[in-house]
Amino acid sequence: MGDYVLRCLAGGELLEDHYTLACPNHPGFVRAEYTAAQLTVRKNLPGVFRFSDWLPVRGSVPTRSRPVTFQNRELCRELGLPNLWITFTGYYPECGCYVPTGSFKELEALPTIVRLKEAGGGTLVVASAGNTGRAFAQMSAEFGTPVVLVVPESSADKLWTAGYFDHSSIRLITVRGDYTDAIKTADKICEAPGYFPEGGGKNIARRDGMGCVMLDAAVTIGKLPDYYFQAVGSGTGGIAAWEATARLIGDGRFGSVFPELHLSQNLPFVPMVRAWNAGRDHILDEDMPNAQASINAVSAHVLTNRTPPYGIRGGVYDAMRSCGGRMYAVENSDAASAAKIFAEAENGIDIDPAAAVAFASLISAAEEGSIRKNASILLNITGGGYQRVKKDCEIAQIGVYRTVDPGEVPAL
Repeated sequence: MGDYVLRCLAGGELLEDHYTLACPNHPGFVRAEYTAAQLTVRKNLPGVFRFSDWLPVRGSVPTRSRPVTFQNRELCRELGLPNLWITFTGYYPECGCYVPTGSFKELEALPTIVRLKEAGGGTLVVASAGNTGRAFAQMSAEFGTPVVLVVPESSADKLWTAGYFDHSSIRLITVRGDYTDAIKTADKICEAPGYFPEGGGKNIARRDGMGCVMLDAAVTIGKLPDYYFQAVGSGTGGIAAWEATARLIGDGRFGSVFPELHLSQNLPFVPMVRAWNAGRDHILDEDMPNAQASINAVSAHVLTNRTPPYGIRGGVYDAMRSCGGRMYAVENSDAASAAKIFAEAENGIDIDPAAAVAFASLISAAEEGSIRKNASILLNITGGGYQRVKKDCEIAQIGVYRTVDPGEVPAL
């Protein structure tokens, strides 16, 4: 299983592992360095835990949730991209993908709950705009890990579990505000003893769980792709792809060149796109004009993080500088068209609005000729199959425990 040490990227020192999310001495990310130099895919282990060599856990839980990489020849022909590969993490039984909440956030939630239990346990506090909260709710319901979910009031309807489960281990707090307000409320809850932040991008279990998308793709394709496409809100998925690629290059069997990162956001809320295109390693207020109105106007609300780990050591800016690539600003209408094209090609499967943004950016890049047509391209479809889940599984809505104003700390 995943024997590892933790290293501070800013100072270079090794850290003691106590569910460590940050270095006490330096700002920046902490990264896991694994003993296994080469990846062994352990197909005897459940779901995403087949990649346990490069996950910061020593055990597992029963699950079928994992990414699945495949090709769709119809899409390859339609886009003129013969080496397009899709890694899908959602509910799509025909392609062997059984992620009950329909989102790749389960890849993060699974190793996080195992890691917390191995570190001594406690109550996990999760701020979310929807998908992350639903993933942690599913894990809490299935495995009994107590969790407090903090979401914007407008996201309450996105919090459900697939299958009938007791929700007594879940406390759903809604905030009269946006995702950033939810994050601030979650941070205040974590000041109480026994409550632990899930950590966002700083959580190595979340990053390395998401990194399994790149691991599955490389193992399936037989090499690293030349281009990697994903939509980003915090950008943690792009960081995870970069870190997983570095491990695969160290493995020696999958190539020696980092894929270009092609990351997209949803207009009109595109702070990282503006910062990157301006050549800055930090986000300014001017990158988020009319922030609340812009957030309300996007189709993919999970992409609306006002405080992403962009300029932090080991963050999005460093990943983009290391890999090269481009950032895209995608209109709602283009994302909707992309979602329709995908559904027509893949048995009517509906994809997450964020995944539609990523697919739209790929279509744009292909039409503009900004990527090589014969190159190996990986499209990360970060969620989908919601209609199939609701058809195949009993859906149980999670009741709201408290609703609070921004800055208010709920009684738990």
